[in-house]
Amino acid sequence: MHILTFSENITCLRRGRGMTQEQLADFLGVTKASVSKWETKQSLPDILMLPKLAAFFDVTIDQLLGYEPQLSKEQIQRIYEELAEAFARREDFEQIMCRSGEMVKQYYNCYLFLFYIGSLWLNHFMLAENKERQTEILEDAIALFDHIICQCREMSLCSDALLMRATALLQLERAEDVIETLEETLNPYRLAVQSDSLLIQAYQMVGKTDEADSFAQVSMYIHLIVLMSDAIYRMSLRQNDRAICLETIRRMDNLLENWNKEMMHPSEAVYHIQAAVIYMHHSMREEALDRLERYVKCIGDCEEKEFRLCGDSYFDKLGDWIDDLMQKGRAPRSKEVILESAMQIFEHPVFEPVRKDPRFLAIKRLLEAKGGDKG
Repeated sequence: MHILTFSENITCLRRGRGMTQEQLADFLGVTKASVSKWETKQSLPDILMLPKLAAFFDVTIDQLLGYEPQLSKEQIQRIYEELAEAFARREDFEQIMCRSGEMVKQYYNCYLFLFYIGSLWLNHFMLAENKERQTEILEDAIALFDHIICQCREMSLCSDALLMRATALLQLERAEDVIETLEETLNPYRLAVQSDSLLIQAYQMVGKTDEADSFAQVSMYIHLIVLMSDAIYRMSLRQNDRAICLETIRRMDNLLENWNKEMMHPSEAVYHIQAAVIYMHHSMREEALDRLERYVKCIGDCEEKEFRLCGDSYFDKLGDWIDDLMQKGRAPRSKEVILESAMQIFEHPVFEPVRKDPRFLAIKRLLEAKGGDKG
């Protein structure tokens, strides 16, 4: 976090002009002692003095104070990572929240930074001590996303903020608000959601084949992830329909086998656990345990890649897009938090019939060992 550096700046500016403290004091109509106190951090000038000082040294008031209203992407990413690591180390939760909240006040017109902090809160709100505090943090995150949507002129960031706002609303179980927020924007009958190919064709027409290929890869990859997520929710919706659920699993397994051979995405772990739940729901215990094993293996594979998205030999141009995701605050939660959440899956009531099964216990210990390695 940046702090005001007025005393250092005024000293540097004065010396750059070859002036003594007394000469500067005479020009400003103050005592030499006043200038000395400014430069030694004992006091600050009256606010009405700042325009006169800035004009004299030909700098802005922000430059004079050392205030930077905007942060670079690199600075934002560094701050996000530092705060996320503090959460992972289980430092005092409220102190971290206070620190991030103070930075929000300082950089309230740096919208990318606000997006990062809103994402940070959304990724870690569940660490708060009680439900009331969790709700408060989610509402604060929504307020940040609302501020971005209303004030920021960067359409892509506003669009991202809209989706993150909806995610926070869903965590608050405000489903009607989510529908109101997204129903029109994500309506599958709108032409906008079918426009990917138009940009790919346009790139191709002007000879930008690399850009066209990169965008095509990103679009395909995103649609694969969305398809996987939608399959997870369809199984949840139709869990009593054994035929539909088993057919969904069959089709998704084929998709993963053919398309996801070398890379790994966290959604795959969620898919495997949902499949395990479905199998248990239909009393298919061995199949459920098989799926739990795949779940733990998937968690392990993701852990080796630090729970970050990655391409493979086919999706070989995802690097810039993935880097951009990381630079927009959409990095996942810390490894420690993810592994802790993964362990909670084994407490799901649906696994009660196999709770004492030696194979179930062995799978659970395997995941516990991964968490222990990180401790």
